[in-house]
Amino acid sequence: MQYGEALSFSMQSLRANPVRSFLTGIGMVIGTASVILVVTISLTSESYILEQIEGVGSNMIFASYEVGSQQAAAEVSGDFIKVSDLEAVRQQLGDRIVAATGVQNSFDDIVVDGKVQRLLVIGSDEYYKPVRNLQVLAGRFLDTSDVELRQNVALLTEKLAKRLYGSQRAAVGNVIKVHGLQFTVIGSFKEKVESFGQSELNPETVLIPITVERYFDKYERIDPLYVEAKSAAEVDGVTLSVQQLLESRHRAGAKYKVENLTAILNAAKSISFALTLVLIVVSAIALVISGIGIMNIMLVTVNERTREIGVRMAVGASRRDILLQFLTEAIIISVVGGALGILVGVLIPFNIQLFLENLRIPISTMSIVVAFGVSCGVGLVFGLLPANRASKMNPTEALRYE
Repeated sequence: MQYGEALSFSMQSLRANPVRSFLTGIGMVIGTASVILVVTISLTSESYILEQIEGVGSNMIFASYEVGSQQAAAEVSGDFIKVSDLEAVRQQLGDRIVAATGVQNSFDDIVVDGKVQRLLVIGSDEYYKPVRNLQVLAGRFLDTSDVELRQNVALLTEKLAKRLYGSQRAAVGNVIKVHGLQFTVIGSFKEKVESFGQSELNPETVLIPITVERYFDKYERIDPLYVEAKSAAEVDGVTLSVQQLLESRHRAGAKYKVENLTAILNAAKSISFALTLVLIVVSAIALVISGIGIMNIMLVTVNERTREIGVRMAVGASRRDILLQFLTEAIIISVVGGALGILVGVLIPFNIQLFLENLRIPISTMSIVVAFGVSCGVGLVFGLLPANRASKMNPTEALRYE
């Protein structure tokens, strides 16, 4: 028997039982589509997580002083990170960094909606916006003259601007009283990526020049100090340099916590990889179950067509011809089911992107190739047993079968 004849006989047999063939193939469609969708979901989630982490600040390094549990602030005030330390970082690491900035904070009672509320007040400079990847929603950000001339200007977070003045634009030009002084609101801002209270910024925060904020605090203390490296390759080296610089400028024994986002990024990648493996295993199980379904249906088919097999053997069909025919039927089911599964697995994320403009869903070509290859392999492996059983039938007994 030629392969063309085997294909023709197989198609005739499958068309003779369209409902059975369809239901058998559905399992393969679901299994193949699930593999593609699982990989797509994994890639999309990994991309989203990494974008969120990187959105906090590109190649960012942050440092702070670690105060011992038995130490009072007055005892270690000399160990706090100072503006002079910030300037030293800029001077000594200038060729390896994009910018460096610092934050000094305090709290003040401010009237909001007719009630006195204790709000966070932070001081920083013109480099705070690019390093922390902030977005100005209205007005402008701090500039060099605001910091050097100690101007009484302030920026409000998005939520605070809305609560105080109704909108970001309405806030610009108004006067807010902070630490007993009047500050002109020059703009409103927000974090590009929501940190959910894990950064130094609260949803309701007032930002003023650090040169002004210093006069409202008993101790000069930058916490944290931010540094943005020029490239990802420089991050680890700059992190170590910042650590050494801070330790060299303060007393022996003073401890500084200097970290970067590399560890968090690596952890996110590891978690995503592990999740992908688990989901792929689950999808593989779905494909195997589909293969078992094909095998069961083919065994039933072989039993139903026993007499047909006997007739074909009696007129000259070899065991190889019988094996090839039934194996071809199983492969056709798996190939067609795999192709339809690929179509479903690609169309679902593609259609989702049409409704969500800002969401990018990467579709892995490798997952399509692997899913199709596995579906074909499943059809071949699980179709082999029924085909082999059919080919080994005794022609005489098969002809007697009713």
